[in-house]
Amino acid sequence: MNLSQRHIIVTGAGAGIGLGIARQARAAGAQVTGLDVSDDGKHRLESIGAHFTQVDVRNVEAFVEAIEAASERVGRLDGLVNNAGVTIKVAFLDMTLEQMETLWQVNHRSVLVGCQCAGRILSASGRGGAIVNIASNHARATNPGHEGYAGTKGAIVAMTRAMAWSLGPCGVRVNALMPGMTQTEIVIEAMNDPANAENFRSWAADHEVSTVEEIGDAAVFLLSDASSALNGADIMADRAMSALLGVNDSRRRSHV
Repeated sequence: MNLSQRHIIVTGAGAGIGLGIARQARAAGAQVTGLDVSDDGKHRLESIGAHFTQVDVRNVEAFVEAIEAASERVGRLDGLVNNAGVTIKVAFLDMTLEQMETLWQVNHRSVLVGCQCAGRILSASGRGGAIVNIASNHARATNPGHEGYAGTKGAIVAMTRAMAWSLGPCGVRVNALMPGMTQTEIVIEAMNDPANAENFRSWAADHEVSTVEEIGDAAVFLLSDASSALNGADIMADRAMSALLGVNDSRRRSHV
């Protein structure tokens, strides 16, 4: 999975899965531009040799400018990972319009905007490229309180399929990656409680919780030529969590 001589943009790259993807893309030889709404992750990205740009993906104009500027700075663009996202867990009948709007703008619209902008650049380059949209296993198996979140992740999977045909003729592949429980900062903190740790591990067939680097490796695979046959695919990366019907009861017991 060699990404040398390639430039990859990762959104939401300052922490969590986004940082894991940026780290593994750098390890595979790519130049990486990490975009994030907060400058908290600036030092983390720069410490792995990535370039940092602060931008809120809800600001469409600024987001597009950030992608275009990064491409011009490096002189090329070879891939985009739409990772920026938010989770809002709230009782469905109590969900506010503001919460709905936030989920839509960050999780859904930014993916459309990012794919369109990067798609134009990649198509015009003549080299093609790859786009990876980070969805979630909530796109297939969810639970009460995640109606809005699950809807946006399901939308990512559906529009990824359509984009594969829109951009495929230009040599641009678009795939979706659907992580499950992953050791982001908030999950690691929660797992300091042995009861939480055991509960989280019980959701996976191998009794493990994925690391952000493992999800990063899956994203690197989809960005690389090793996955050249994959276009319009939705890859479940949740250690079989969503394959078990009883997992719904485990999720209800979660303290996170």
